[in-house]
Amino acid sequence: MNFLPDALDEYVIKNSQKEPKLLTQLHKETYQKILQPRMVSGHYQGRLLSMISKLINPKTILEIGTYTGYSALCLAEGLQDCGELHTIDINEELVDFQRKYFDKSDYGKCIYQHLGNALEIIPTLEQNFDLVFIDADKINYSKYFHMIIEKLNSGGVLISDNVLWSGKVLEKNIKKEDHTTISINAYNHLVNTDKRIETIMLPIRDGLTISRKK
Repeated sequence: MNFLPDALDEYVIKNSQKEPKLLTQLHKETYQKILQPRMVSGHYQGRLLSMISKLINPKTILEIGTYTGYSALCLAEGLQDCGELHTIDINEELVDFQRKYFDKSDYGKCIYQHLGNALEIIPTLEQNFDLVFIDADKINYSKYFHMIIEKLNSGGVLISDNVLWSGKVLEKNIKKEDHTTISINAYNHLVNTDKRIETIMLPIRDGLTISRKK
């Protein structure tokens, strides 16, 4: 979902850094071969993730929700030398697709794939993280937050995607069975009120929240 008129959105993209050719190829193949290709981060959001990562220059990154690997490669651009990016996804059919592009990049040796339920995998990770990106099943966003907040280093940054959920968060009478919208609203309240972090929500694409641990 875009909140800007198409012409203005195109202008913004035109006047932002171009995506690397490898990511252009990944984006194209995602649309050609993978179900629900709209889930891919894409050019503009990808460049934003890259910029944030470069500003932080993290030693360790955690991504919850890999999909085809586009956002992981963007985040990896800011890694310190010998840094690590750990990315979790439950879809085993995408593992080889992800790894193909990871290995084509300059960051293949830095990216560690974890296959399975993130709620089960996160507790097994021994690292603390400088940067965390959540872009997985929305119903569990709050659970992910509670699991990773102690693993997020002081001064570390948490980025959360899809926090506006196509504008459904504004609906006055959300149906009880709309568990996703209810969960997103609860998560947005959580990260805006938890005293361990400071948070700003950006109306970029489908909504992107940036939280910094104090």
